[in-house]
Amino acid sequence: MNAIIPSEHKIRFRFVGRGTGITAAVLMIASIMLPWAYTGAALDDVSYWASPSPLQIYFAILAGLLLVLLAVPLVGKERLGKYAKLVAWNSAAKVAAVTSTVMAAVALISIALELGGLINVMIGAWLALGGAVLSIIATRYLPDSPEPRLEDVASPRWLQILAVAVIMAAGLFAAATALGYDDAGSFLTFAAFLAGVILVLKSFGFFDWLSIAGAANNRVLVLSAFAVAFAFPFTQNGSDANMSIASQVLIFAATALGLNIVVGLVGLLDLGYIAFLGAGAFTAAILSESAYSTVNWHPPFIVTVLISGTVAATLGLIIGAPTLRVSGDYLAIVTLAFGEIFRITMINLDGNDGPNLTHGSNGIPAIPDLNFLGFDFGVSHVILGVDIGRFANYYWLMLILLAIIIVVFTNLNHSRIGRGWVAIREDELAAEAMGVNTFLLKLLAFAGGAFLAGLAGAVKAHHDVSVTPDQYIFLESAFLLSAVVLGGMGTVLGVLIGATILKLLPEKLRFFSDYRLLAFGLLMVIMMRFRPEGIIADRRRALEFHDKNEELAEEVEEELITHHAHLNPDPKGFEL
Repeated sequence: MNAIIPSEHKIRFRFVGRGTGITAAVLMIASIMLPWAYTGAALDDVSYWASPSPLQIYFAILAGLLLVLLAVPLVGKERLGKYAKLVAWNSAAKVAAVTSTVMAAVALISIALELGGLINVMIGAWLALGGAVLSIIATRYLPDSPEPRLEDVASPRWLQILAVAVIMAAGLFAAATALGYDDAGSFLTFAAFLAGVILVLKSFGFFDWLSIAGAANNRVLVLSAFAVAFAFPFTQNGSDANMSIASQVLIFAATALGLNIVVGLVGLLDLGYIAFLGAGAFTAAILSESAYSTVNWHPPFIVTVLISGTVAATLGLIIGAPTLRVSGDYLAIVTLAFGEIFRITMINLDGNDGPNLTHGSNGIPAIPDLNFLGFDFGVSHVILGVDIGRFANYYWLMLILLAIIIVVFTNLNHSRIGRGWVAIREDELAAEAMGVNTFLLKLLAFAGGAFLAGLAGAVKAHHDVSVTPDQYIFLESAFLLSAVVLGGMGTVLGVLIGATILKLLPEKLRFFSDYRLLAFGLLMVIMMRFRPEGIIADRRRALEFHDKNEELAEEVEEELITHHAHLNPDPKGFEL
């Protein structure tokens, strides 16, 4: 269609489209001064005139981004200077229009569902949705922008550090705000806002520049990330419910990182990995001071953790030694069977069908809180005027354990062992032909991943107060595997994001519990169709999922060259 339109008409359409988009963005911003709902029971009370709620302000931020992206290019490339060609203005504007529409639609649907019909949707919400749809139509006439190249800008180190700090602070604010919403409508509306901002910044090219800044200031990035995570409980005002969710997310993420060794680095499909988490949890429960414990030996917690990890690793060796000579579907079936065997065995250890170790299906309840070096994890503490409850204590413990697991995973990934694992994943026959001991390395990965899961299981037993066999079913293994695939196999940040999404969404969308598996399946289908390498893609794995491998390989090579150039900047390059 565009090919048959004369060039002067194209220019006119683009100018009209940009002006219409600006008008639509102004209407969207103005909509927050009008009521969106008939009563204050929907969302975070969006029923006031000239008094926008936080969710309405977030919508105005998205609209403001759209306004800036459409208006700035009107200044002219000569005024923008050499940086105009480094930014994908039009592409980012199109993304901003679409995400604004999604956020407005989610808000409108939430109001209708919570208040009992569209009749309760007021003029402000309709204006917001209408303006957003108009912005999509307007931006359709804008030409596609070239790929953003903000990473070509050699920026000063203070700006890089400042950007890392701002992003970490924004992440802390986003996590605290998301957990603060109790109703599903507000949570989904805020989630739509977050997704919109992230996608707009990605289209703008910001994250490409940020990855260079993070790589050049890796220590600052790691320390700031840990500091933000450590400060998270201080944002929850003593909420045990939110801190319980946060600590469960960390336990889930730590377990998924162990599975990431097996699946992400070695490429072995394990469908029974939850058994290793259960082995660590049952071991810690049996060795605890619970009145229902069946062993009259209660070592200190640090010893219990190591024993739990060792037991899980031993199970990994037992199941791995005879089966790791097979691969693919056969290995998946074996590990699936192992997971079921573990659960049934825990049920049978009830004193009737076997020795009384786990009390069968009843499990081991009343597991006391940890008391490590005189610190009672079950007692609330007041720190800096904030009530730090029981779950916040376990959150900090898991944060330390997760940091240790990340260090172990990262060092293994970059070691000679890690290179051997990747070689096995890429082509096991070729690796074996080059002298790699494939069986020993696969067995090491199986046992190492199981050990990390056992550590997380030991903390989970005390966190959950009780341990039962029904907690460790196949569905949990499927969710762990999905967290690795969704986030990005072979990456640390990707698995953390995937684990957070899959653990947080079910907690916040309990009204949708009957259709949880349906939504989960649709999410995985969408991801496999549009981004099979995961949210955070490992560059080596990204080559496997695209048809134009040669072009992608060239892009990867260019990124590596750019990355090296920014670590060793040329004084004659661009400066910001």
